[in-house]
Amino acid sequence: MSTPALQAKDVHRRYLIGGHELHVLKGLELKVEPGQKVFLCGKSGAGKTTLLYVLGGLERPNAGDVLVGGNSLYHSTAKARSQMRNNDMGFVFQHYFLLPDLTALENVKLPAMIGKKAGDQRARELLTRVGLSERMDHLPTELSGGEQQRVAIARALINDPGIIFADEPTGNLDAGTGGGVMDMLLSVVAETQKTLIVVTHDTKLAERGDRTLILRDGLLEE
Repeated sequence: MSTPALQAKDVHRRYLIGGHELHVLKGLELKVEPGQKVFLCGKSGAGKTTLLYVLGGLERPNAGDVLVGGNSLYHSTAKARSQMRNNDMGFVFQHYFLLPDLTALENVKLPAMIGKKAGDQRARELLTRVGLSERMDHLPTELSGGEQQRVAIARALINDPGIIFADEPTGNLDAGTGGGVMDMLLSVVAETQKTLIVVTHDTKLAERGDRTLILRDGLLEE
């Protein structure tokens, strides 16, 4: 039996707000096999983004653990966790988070530079793959929303991670542009055999995955 690409074990996440405890994740369990495309849905405020951040090593749970390729995220050092995020995971966010003073090419290369890798040629190949071969030297302000999200997808792939996390990747785009971006993301993920975890409120969009999971009352339902 293969090692799961991603596994959450008894994950709890609580917040203290105004003297009251908000228990968002309540002993959540999840197992994702390599190459699966999983869409996480749920009502607004259910904690979908919190879950994605915990799964991606961006927000520590109060209890429980997350395993990436069998390796613990939260029973490891901060340095090891940072290295796992950089090497084993790619992130695509709703608001793109491109650095405004860097060109598309420079934004894509950034994670490779952080990992002290030579990324120029791969960045050029990825931007060409997402249809931006003519836009590499443009700043984010010179790109449309759809183009910026394509840059973000290329950036997520630069270090050849096993898992891509996407948080409402089409949330800032109109239906037509968003559909095109999702087509591109699914195509690239399938072609490169990545595992994909997508948070979305769009249940129709979620039908395009291998699994749709609903976050309800702090637990996942399939």
